[in-house]
Amino acid sequence: MNINEKKMHSRASNVYRKLEDVVGCKWSVSVLLAIDAGISRPGALERHISGISTKVLSERLRKLTTYGLLEKQSFPEVPPRTEYSLTPSGRKLIRIIQQIHTLDSTLHGAKPKSSKGN
Repeated sequence: MNINEKKMHSRASNVYRKLEDVVGCKWSVSVLLAIDAGISRPGALERHISGISTKVLSERLRKLTTYGLLEKQSFPEVPPRTEYSLTPSGRKLIRIIQQIHTLDSTLHGAKPKSSKGN
């Protein structure tokens, strides 16, 4: 493998690692879907997403922001207010997640073909 091939391979595996970290984590998908539904503040997200802890939510918000899927906006108020929104990349990922849900529904809704009578 030459240097350019190694760089492309390294870049591709980094992208797949990020994808696995986001899509492979049930909390990340839940956070993205909740923000897509209009829930933008950390406290509201924590109340909306059943079972998520403050620590996990904070870590996921930080990770999703770092990956460029969420945008964080802080307001200089007392008490401080923070809101999250989807970036264009985050909206694209939401569409993909919705397509996966549709496919899953289609697959589970389809009746298996019988092998009898052939």
